[in-house]
Amino acid sequence: MIARPEEVTLQQEGVSGGRLGRLQWENPTLHDSVTLYLAHTMPHVPLYASRDFKGRSRRGLYGDTIEEIDWSAGRILETLGQLGIDDNTLVVFTWDNGPWLSQKLHGGSAGPFFEGKVSTWEGGLRVPAIFRWPGRIKAGVTTTAFGTTMDLFTTFILLGGGTLPSDRKIDGQDLSLVLVQNKPGREPLLYYYFADELWGVRKGPWKIHFKTTDPASVTTWGAWEIEERDPPILFNVDHDPGEKYNLAVSNPQVVSELVALAERHREKMEPGTPQR
Repeated sequence: MIARPEEVTLQQEGVSGGRLGRLQWENPTLHDSVTLYLAHTMPHVPLYASRDFKGRSRRGLYGDTIEEIDWSAGRILETLGQLGIDDNTLVVFTWDNGPWLSQKLHGGSAGPFFEGKVSTWEGGLRVPAIFRWPGRIKAGVTTTAFGTTMDLFTTFILLGGGTLPSDRKIDGQDLSLVLVQNKPGREPLLYYYFADELWGVRKGPWKIHFKTTDPASVTTWGAWEIEERDPPILFNVDHDPGEKYNLAVSNPQVVSELVALAERHREKMEPGTPQR
């Protein structure tokens, strides 16, 4: 859906007002396995809030938008309960990337993490995730277990009793034990890409950068400078999630291990079809 800015508020009101929440649940396939993917256009700029929420928060228009998204999510949860499928529905609330910091007050915050959207720093890729499944996932539990949005595909299929495709490589792993038994999960291992180029690797608490960019410092999209990190820089992101202290000189063996991991990954990587 593409809308002109003046149309967004009215359309957002329609979503928040519950029309989306009802989703025509009287459909006869209700009791089969179904998936709803709801991607809000905001808090990406331009920001808008409906009449009931505009001027309501202490955080300005950004806060108003967040409060309305929170409210509308609550209406969907209420609908699940009214339909009697609450206990048989896994709800995930998460983000695709960090905040757009160059938008200042309209861009959000990465909290303790450095940088934001369009970077491979922690502030660009580490985001919160909330999982809700009454009776299966214990309420009020916070975990530091590692996971990625690639894992959702695998987890949903296996929790739904399905079988993973065998005709392709699946990057995601199953998070079921983390979610329903609060297990610690796997050791973190992630390859950080900027477009189709590998810029960093994390294994366990250690993260190495081969290239970086600081998009928060520019106001024009695409005008950020790319910095070659030669030699690479290294951080312990468990101890230093803000990536302030480069530990490469004092940990040469870790640098060598992560460089070797990156080289093996590049050799084995089979690029997919470009999406744009």
